[in-house]
Amino acid sequence: MDSGLDSMKKGRSYLKWTYEMDKAMLDVFVEYYNKGDRAQDGWKPHVYIVVAKKVRDKCHLEIREDNIISRSKTFDKHYAIINMMLSQSGFGWDDEKNMVTVEDDVWNTYVKETYLCHQSIINLA
Repeated sequence: MDSGLDSMKKGRSYLKWTYEMDKAMLDVFVEYYNKGDRAQDGWKPHVYIVVAKKVRDKCHLEIREDNIISRSKTFDKHYAIINMMLSQSGFGWDDEKNMVTVEDDVWNTYVKETYLCHQSIINLA
């Protein structure tokens, strides 16, 4: 049975997420969101247990609740970035393709500013 974990140099293991794993996880989160099973600062603890079991069963791999929590945090970061983009002029959402849209000149400016910001941070190091 494939564990879904790849060993790294220092003996730590990292889980490589696939589309199938993400879908299984998100399906359960949507189900429990619709039931109102959220806590003030995230999901109720039992939801992570159910999600881990669903991903294990559907994808046939070993996965723990802390893997689900970590992946959930990654999605939260992505959501924050997308939300920030959509609040800016020139960015939009395509309901048919379920993706962010952006005007060419706005994207070029965004990429240029992001690159310059990262260069400034690198130069400080």
